[in-house]
Amino acid sequence: MSLVNYQTDVVAWANQQAALIRAGQFALLDVENIAEEILDVGKSEQRELASRMVVLLAHLLKWQFQPAYSNKKSWLRTITTQRKHIHKRLQQMPSLKPSLSDPDWMEGVMDDAVDLAIKETGLEPDIFPDICPWSIEHILQDEWLPS
Repeated sequence: MSLVNYQTDVVAWANQQAALIRAGQFALLDVENIAEEILDVGKSEQRELASRMVVLLAHLLKWQFQPAYSNKKSWLRTITTQRKHIHKRLQQMPSLKPSLSDPDWMEGVMDDAVDLAIKETGLEPDIFPDICPWSIEHILQDEWLPS
């Protein structure tokens, strides 16, 4: 059997690795790259949680710091959608929950949210807070909106 190179075609490589596992041919496995791919699955889930949190926080920032804007229905839909997907992700993967209480993770997410809010509103950067002004409980609470 000719082994597929991980660097050349990751999809063919993954299919071959799965076939080798199913066939019990463990000695032929590319263990190092399998381990990296498994870690990447976790990182991918963490990136998705962060991405959804960035969008949620940016819209909460816009809600609070651009109150006169007339398209709040769209923002509310986005806020609701992001909360729903975050809750779903946390139910499916409870090991992601500690990220929400990690100050470094939250700082990075908030920085990205402020950047997005600035880009989407055109407001001056100094209008927005340096640290997240809300608790994670409020952020994820279905009916809560900043005043």
